[in-house]
Amino acid sequence: MMGRCCSSIPSANPSETMPFHTIKGLQNLAESRRFKAWFLDQFGVLHDGKQPYPGAVTTLEKLANCGAKMVVISNSSRRASTTIEKLGSLGFNPSLFLGAITSGELTHQYLLRRDDPWFAGLGSSCIHMTWSDRGAISLEGLGLQVVDNVEDAEFILAHGTEALGRSSGDALPMKLEELNKILEQCAVKKIPMVVANPDFVTVEARALRVMPGTLAATYEKLGGEVKWMGKPGEIIYKSAMEMVGVDAADCIAVGDSLHHDIKGANTAGISSAFVTCGIHATELGLDKFGESATDSSVNSLATKCDAYPTYVLPSFTW
Repeated sequence: MMGRCCSSIPSANPSETMPFHTIKGLQNLAESRRFKAWFLDQFGVLHDGKQPYPGAVTTLEKLANCGAKMVVISNSSRRASTTIEKLGSLGFNPSLFLGAITSGELTHQYLLRRDDPWFAGLGSSCIHMTWSDRGAISLEGLGLQVVDNVEDAEFILAHGTEALGRSSGDALPMKLEELNKILEQCAVKKIPMVVANPDFVTVEARALRVMPGTLAATYEKLGGEVKWMGKPGEIIYKSAMEMVGVDAADCIAVGDSLHHDIKGANTAGISSAFVTCGIHATELGLDKFGESATDSSVNSLATKCDAYPTYVLPSFTW
């Protein structure tokens, strides 16, 4: 069912997407075969980090049966192969995806190749902010030297928000406040930061968890220079389009973050579907999974975030 708008399929241009289309599920859109390529966020759309959302596994299968070429694009610190493995462990059929592009994969490749002038000038010694409970991120093969002292660092590499990587290879668990203190020291030295996951928060088992984008935002406020990898940057969408072999007009991005998924789609000039059950659920006044947000609440939040979806739906369902 359409919401408060005309019946024609809207443009990806943000200035033309107001008002948006409100839909209950993806069936009509998928069966119309309007879009050849579907770029899917994972956390908050397909799963909550622990289990698939109700109906997500079958919806993915039905999308594939409609000929959709699907790529996971995720602000995840992990490599792309790890992302596909994770989806398989949660019950999704990995063969339904053409592949995955993660912010962590982009970070790894740019640090490895060093063919970008900005990355070429980084140096090799870094302060490494990583995960503890969620599992540390390997830097193997990158030729980096993790250092314990800010004075010895040439840049900051932010993969996580739970620990500080040590030169020994171990990770020292730290609170966010402790990591922020280290950022203050880094800002004084004026060294740049690479953030491998631009998300501010993510959904994990129905709760919100602080992500590396929060560290990056803090560092910018301190006057530090930050290289944001992943969404909403245009490069991750261009990489996905190259993987599928399509133009922007043939693509739709599905995500739960207005700041990253929808803003990124706007920047890339592609259509988008905003799933409201994810990180913005509380802001939209939603108390339970599958509940529909009011058009006015979505419109208000979209305007606040300056990110405008083409379609809005309660969850990734058929």
